[in-house]
Amino acid sequence: MKIDPSGNLLNSFIDLNNLALSRFSAEERRRIGVHTCPGNDFDSTHSADVDYAELLPSLFELKACNFYIAMAGEPDRGHALKIIHKYRKPDQRVFVGVTAPADPRIETAEEVRDMVLEAAEYIPVEHLGTTDDCGFSPFCDDTSTSRETAFAKIRARVLGTKLAEKLIGSEL
Repeated sequence: MKIDPSGNLLNSFIDLNNLALSRFSAEERRRIGVHTCPGNDFDSTHSADVDYAELLPSLFELKACNFYIAMAGEPDRGHALKIIHKYRKPDQRVFVGVTAPADPRIETAEEVRDMVLEAAEYIPVEHLGTTDDCGFSPFCDDTSTSRETAFAKIRARVLGTKLAEKLIGSEL
């Protein structure tokens, strides 16, 4: 969207990917996922100024079943969750980001739980999962996130998801 605000480039990207995805069976597509985030190169976001309202409606046109969407660092999660609720197809599962690798602060399990419960207001729990906003693998020589911090954030994600599962009464 930053390169082409008209959306034509994004729509071409969706069409090209759907052409490739059409070669997979429905069962195989159930295991295929797409990740979106504002970027995390050297802890900087290159696309944080792009509103999910410009991206997600088209993204959910992909013939994939799993969508990994950065949400922990999202300034207005409610806005993004409403868009997900409106455009997610019935067979699509959404894994919401509940930890922000670019932020050195370690989320608590309770914060993660609360993010999951918020997401469950918009996404049916049978189609909801959790993830990290971006990966913890360093880009090039970027080692700004220590191994200890990465594992602490992952631990918070796992424990927070378990706390939410107990309240929701369903496995995420």
